[in-house]
Amino acid sequence: MSKLDEKIALYTKSASDLGLNIPADFIAKVTKGLGPSIYKKDAESIACGQASELETVKKNFLEKKLGITDTAAIDKAVREVCEEMGSSNRHKYRALFYALLAQKFNKQSVYNA
Repeated sequence: MSKLDEKIALYTKSASDLGLNIPADFIAKVTKGLGPSIYKKDAESIACGQASELETVKKNFLEKKLGITDTAAIDKAVREVCEEMGSSNRHKYRALFYALLAQKFNKQSVYNA
């Protein structure tokens, strides 16, 4: 099993454990789209309590990658995903976080390239 496959399996299991409704094939697409960042401990997860981290998610993912410009909708979606992944959950994996955001904005097609 490749390192990428191991990460996809980890994220798929985590999504299942958290009761997140994300299809395994979509998790795989988002994970591949993140590139080497998934192998860096710090970059692999999202810290919902860190404002600078959430600002990066908003600017680099929601605005640049997904093309979302509605600031109020962005803030609401990010808060919802933080809650959905659980405040006590210390492993808010970036791949799952991005997958949930893409689903919220119905932008899964961004990963169908």
